[in-house]
Amino acid sequence: MLARKFAVLAACAGAMLASSAALAQVSDDVVKIGVLTDMNGPASTPTGQGSVTAAQMAVDDFGGKVLGKPISVITGDHQLKADIGSSLARRWYDVDQVDLIVDVPVSAVGLAVQTVANEKKKLFITHSTGSADFHGKFCSPYAIQWVFDTRALAVGTAQEVVKRGGDSWFFITDDYAFGHSLERDASAVITKNGGKVLGSVRPPFATPDLSSFVLQAQASKAKIIGIAAGPPNNMNEIKTAGEFGIFKGGQQMAGLLVLITDVHGLGLPAAQGLLLTTSFYWDMDEKTREWSKRYFAKMNRMPTMWQAGVYSSVMNYLNAIKESGTDEPLKVAAKMREKPIEDFFSRNGRLREDNLMVHDLWLVQVKKPEESKYPWDYYQVLAKISGEEAFGPPNPECSLVKK
Repeated sequence: MLARKFAVLAACAGAMLASSAALAQVSDDVVKIGVLTDMNGPASTPTGQGSVTAAQMAVDDFGGKVLGKPISVITGDHQLKADIGSSLARRWYDVDQVDLIVDVPVSAVGLAVQTVANEKKKLFITHSTGSADFHGKFCSPYAIQWVFDTRALAVGTAQEVVKRGGDSWFFITDDYAFGHSLERDASAVITKNGGKVLGSVRPPFATPDLSSFVLQAQASKAKIIGIAAGPPNNMNEIKTAGEFGIFKGGQQMAGLLVLITDVHGLGLPAAQGLLLTTSFYWDMDEKTREWSKRYFAKMNRMPTMWQAGVYSSVMNYLNAIKESGTDEPLKVAAKMREKPIEDFFSRNGRLREDNLMVHDLWLVQVKKPEESKYPWDYYQVLAKISGEEAFGPPNPECSLVKK
């Protein structure tokens, strides 16, 4: 009698396991993540191999399998070219059965990959591209923006700096869409908060000699010189400003897109006093330090906000597969939207209906050399900027936003 009861229980348990296995569905019996990045060009230090390492760390920490199926990471170099990026994305989705593409620096490449992801109905999470179009007029149920957008960085920096007395600005703005959007968003916040924009100059991308532009900013007597630019102009402008004694003369510079690897490359003597907004700082608390030191052991440098964001998004993606019992893209994205996103990277985070991950940001100031106590001790955190304040409300142009 007892043996028969055990047999019945065993049969029931087996049926339940078989039923859950049938419900758990992973396409092609593997979850494949493609890190599409810049491996050798100007974006390779803040993304590149560091982003690949971050993705692999997430997979390893998750256990290497989800729903009993292996997780693999592959790498591609788009060379900062939209045609190469979209071609690789198409091949990955069609031939290599990639389930998720991550990273993808430079907005033109990212938007090209987003178009392919939408066409192929596969997931794409961008970390190192800031165009608000990802969750605005080009928003897609298959594309998620995780780390930042131009509005968040520009608004966060401008608003907090004006509050602290930096009420007159002059911009050095990269003369292309990215720079223009940074200047536009920051200028709107400056004037809204009672400040003034005294003018701007617009050097072309990758201008070798920025001296005349920096001198015009210095001559403006603005309290704040806003750097509405990305690499390489932004770093060269900050370096040139230091050589011209702008900081010693009482003016400050506010970088609307500056990464910790940029500060490391410049060195504290050149970067000291710089104000910037970031989504992540490795030395903020015990959670950020624990993960960042593990990353440092593999890469010999601290992570950028983009690289930390890759880990965060991959881990959240894998947990969503586990919890939803499938890697079907829209079901996974819906599951990611269900819970708050709280981890070493994100504070008060949530994935919004427009597929923008809204979270707190930080206004920081680069320390003086004598204030830095150990390697990579670069930032003094001045203020927390709430995600709702920095990112603003969903763009009504996005078709995913309920009207």
